Amino acid sequence: MTIKEVGELYGVSPDTLRYYERSGMIPPVARTASGIRDYGESDLGWVELALCMRSAGLSVQAIAEYVRLTREGDATFPERLALLCRQREILQSQQKQIAETLKRLNYKICKYEDALKSGKLDWNSDT
Repeated sequence: MTIKEVGELYGVSPDTLRYYERSGMIPPVARTASGIRDYGESDLGWVELALCMRSAGLSVQAIAEYVRLTREGDATFPERLALLCRQREILQSQQKQIAETLKRLNYKICKYEDALKSGKLDWNSDT
């Protein structure tokens, strides 16, 4: 697949895909004889992983480190596992914070919905 096709498939620009490759977030993509990037199934898997990890908030450096370790081979299993476990802890912490925020927002929304029904807001219990 061409870079344009891959960009359209995943909803990202060709510039983004070039950046992912340049920064090490995906391994170098094979090229045709004329130098055009030719994305294969494996490349698409790396793009999907990079997009997933970025949407989860992982840094470019963390993703690039994971890719580098993977390319070094099976001897890096412990380092990859540690990296993924660290990132999971970060995400779990963020998830907890989001859950607490949602709980607070849901409480506030309920208070305002009740106020709309009754015509008044109980300011004493609205925090």
